Amino acid sequence: MVLGTASLPVATELCRHDVTSYLEALDGVDDVIVGCTQERALFTELAQQKGSVAPLHFVNLRETGGWGAGGKQALPKMAALLAAAALPDPEPVPVVDYRSEGHVLIVGPADRALSWARRLQDQLEVSVLLTGYAHAEMPVERTFPVFSGGQVTIAGWLGAFTAEWRQDNPIDLEVCTRCNACVTACPEQAIGLDYQIDLAKCSSHRDCVKACGAIGAIDFTRGDTRRSTTSDLVFDLSDTPLLGMHQPPQGYFAPGTDVQKQIDESLKLTQMVGEFSKPKFFLYKEKLCAHGRNGQIGCTACIDVCSAEAVSHDGNRIKVNPNLCVGCGACTTECPSGALTYAYPRATDIGLRMQTMLAAYARAGGAQPMLLIHDQENGATLINRLGRAAQAGVQVDGGLSGVPARILPIAVHHTASTGIDVWLAAVAYGAAHMAILTTGSEAPQYMAALKRQMEVAQIILNGMGYAGSHFSLIEAITPQELDVALATLHPAQVPAKIALFHVAAEKRTTLGLAIDHLKSEASAAPEEIVLPAGAPFGEVQVNKQACTLCMSCVGACPEAALADNPDLPQLRFIETNCVQCGLCETTCPEDAITLQPRLLLTNAAKQPTVLNEAQPFHCISCGKPFGTAQMIANMVAKLSQHGAFSGNADRLKMCSDCRVVDMMANRQESTIADLKRH
Repeated sequence: MVLGTASLPVATELCRHDVTSYLEALDGVDDVIVGCTQERALFTELAQQKGSVAPLHFVNLRETGGWGAGGKQALPKMAALLAAAALPDPEPVPVVDYRSEGHVLIVGPADRALSWARRLQDQLEVSVLLTGYAHAEMPVERTFPVFSGGQVTIAGWLGAFTAEWRQDNPIDLEVCTRCNACVTACPEQAIGLDYQIDLAKCSSHRDCVKACGAIGAIDFTRGDTRRSTTSDLVFDLSDTPLLGMHQPPQGYFAPGTDVQKQIDESLKLTQMVGEFSKPKFFLYKEKLCAHGRNGQIGCTACIDVCSAEAVSHDGNRIKVNPNLCVGCGACTTECPSGALTYAYPRATDIGLRMQTMLAAYARAGGAQPMLLIHDQENGATLINRLGRAAQAGVQVDGGLSGVPARILPIAVHHTASTGIDVWLAAVAYGAAHMAILTTGSEAPQYMAALKRQMEVAQIILNGMGYAGSHFSLIEAITPQELDVALATLHPAQVPAKIALFHVAAEKRTTLGLAIDHLKSEASAAPEEIVLPAGAPFGEVQVNKQACTLCMSCVGACPEAALADNPDLPQLRFIETNCVQCGLCETTCPEDAITLQPRLLLTNAAKQPTVLNEAQPFHCISCGKPFGTAQMIANMVAKLSQHGAFSGNADRLKMCSDCRVVDMMANRQESTIADLKRH
């Protein structure tokens, strides 16, 4: 199917004799949408040959829409997919650049590492770090550097790797000339053609050192045992990868002992030479971050969930390394304050796509739409496989049904990149179910994070009286598994009136808009909904007997949820601002604060409430109010025996100005008394 500037007939064999319909659509300057992705390369080439300037978009209507048991009812879905395809491309995002000169460090046992070094040395600049020497024989010609050692650590990314290791053998392979003098000189035969000393056999007579002579490759008294080198790429052939994170950095390949995987990864290595770029997947607003204040740690959600170890901190603030970030978006999904937001695509772009698809679906007569979030690679491939299998009539457990007509697929870069703000907005827009498709490649912490977020979102909806299950996390690897999972999804209750707000760039703004709309259309109206620990909403509870109104919590709060009163000793709280980061709890010197997750649905959530207050204590000298009676009493009890106040405890009951005046007056009296004595 082709949509252009004019009404065109439906083409059923577009890539064959109906191709003229496509060429006619290219004559204008308006967007052209091709409802087929199989022949994308052909259609793109035809447009280039024609010299067309019309923006070209592709959308899969077959596997995701028309093919399957529900194909005859899929017209509203097709309308939704076409409407989404017609949207303008999102605004470009900043990019992260890499440069690789093709220098690869091969790490691993000698038999594996040297074999691959010989194969790759004509295509890449090779260095080798040997970590084991069984059945090894050093190359006769020194065509690439060879190091040896243990306790290897790797850090960095494509174009900027650093390897460090402990030189744990007296023979330095990089200096050794393979002259065999040491092999001949050793009476214990502790040195073989691997040119490493078997220290279990060596009796330390040092004949090998004398034989090596001026070369100086053998040193039993090596002082600095740590060595390092840099490389653009790392080919890790260790039995267990040196980098254990779920998402290793780009440029690092660890096939282990699997020969076929070694071959596959080596081919990728040879393609990693030149200049590369990727999107900068995140945006960070430090002023919203609830991680830390004054050395106290609050929220660590982004650090805990990152599978690439791209997020670090200095105690007060976090730092995301864009070179290590792989774009999963889980940190932005978990961030309660919205300090980290996803940029590829932005939440506003996802929101617009959802609104557009749901509106087009409804206009075309569709009812109870459900959304299926999937990634652009594994998820899209699996959906396409399911559509083709359903169309071909593959008989598995009675045959495959394909993607149901009311399920609208939405592709994202990574399935962990959407969270509770986008999901609740989707329900407010009329989505009767939100499913997220995972295909087994996701990190365990991503799965746990998605489940936590779904639990909180479902509790909120059910608490408002919206019946049914609104969220599902689908785990499928085969078309059969996906087919079964999709067949079990059922629409849940949505608002009678569809929301008109747009997903905002700020996470908390979107959450507020979605919750307000859902609340206004809800059948139940409880004052509050109790939420599980870790939810991004809740109250701060204060033990008034312990609280001294020191206001340490106010200074620590990053979201302006806690505030003082400039006119009175009061601790005030705006619940809708609270993200339950816990900074106030960890900062309080009196341990007077506890957190209680909940969603308060009354207007009181947006109004300042007084958590604690006291009558001001008045200076015993000038009468000016400063502090509270309890705070002064605690201070007098703790400091009255201190040398600075011994015998002058009343100064603790004075304001700062009067305290200075009293100190100066006492000093003057002491000076006069001394003069009289002399």
